[in-house]
Amino acid sequence: MQEETKVIRIIGRLASVMSVLMYVSYIPQIISNLNGNYGDPIQPLVAGINCTVWTIYGYFKLERDWPIIAANIPGIFLGFFTFYTALH
Repeated sequence: MQEETKVIRIIGRLASVMSVLMYVSYIPQIISNLNGNYGDPIQPLVAGINCTVWTIYGYFKLERDWPIIAANIPGIFLGFFTFYTALH
């Protein structure tokens, strides 16, 4: 049982890192948007909303889920900023 908990913790950390990397990958689209090569705004808008909901969920659980919160906060800012810069 202890080994399963360790494996699950490792998977949780990996998933958190991958989530942050997924939202950091918006930076090239933001740069393109700012240079006039606009991308589709729908996906980053939905990602920003999704991250907001997950952050609220993680924060208001009886025991706060800090990995979920930490993994989704970058997505809130980068998702909505990517959406904003894609509008033209």
